[in-house]
Amino acid sequence: MAWAGDVEDFFTAIGRDDGRLVMTLMIRGVNPNARDAEGNVGLVVALRDESLKAADSLMQYPALDVNLANAAGETALMMAALRGQLDWVKKLLVRGAQINREGWTPLHYAATAADGESSIELLIKEGAELNARSPNGSTPLMMAARYGRESAIDALLKAGADKGLRNEQGLSALDFARASGREYLYPRLTAH
Repeated sequence: MAWAGDVEDFFTAIGRDDGRLVMTLMIRGVNPNARDAEGNVGLVVALRDESLKAADSLMQYPALDVNLANAAGETALMMAALRGQLDWVKKLLVRGAQINREGWTPLHYAATAADGESSIELLIKEGAELNARSPNGSTPLMMAARYGRESAIDALLKAGADKGLRNEQGLSALDFARASGREYLYPRLTAH
């Protein structure tokens, strides 16, 4: 049986990337799906903070739910995609991580990553909805345009992303590029 202090120790161990202590605490009864006081989930925290030894320990535990989201609705797959951690995107997909979900998706997150092209290609290959809509109707292509991610834009367009879609505010990917001062993206987003 785990105690409240054990859960605090669990998240401290994740933050310190102490994979051995993470495993020890789970063996002692800490639920690998436990949440901290802010609603964070261990695996999402580990990937966010690049505590990859801790993440490895968590992934060894069969009871781990890789689809569990934190209080902000972010899953481990979303975080791995955001961080450009292609190896982790692959590991999570093998473990059954959900690619498509309501609202923000791993593809939205990969589209904003500085080195997300490989994750984008893999997610699309594995069935990611190319024109997935966030809660306000924004697509992964819009996010790539907002953050100026040229390789992400190229990968999304090559796969057939619809550059003419607009979100609830009436903004297209081109509008996102314009609003963020990324004129260099115009040719990519206006070519036929």
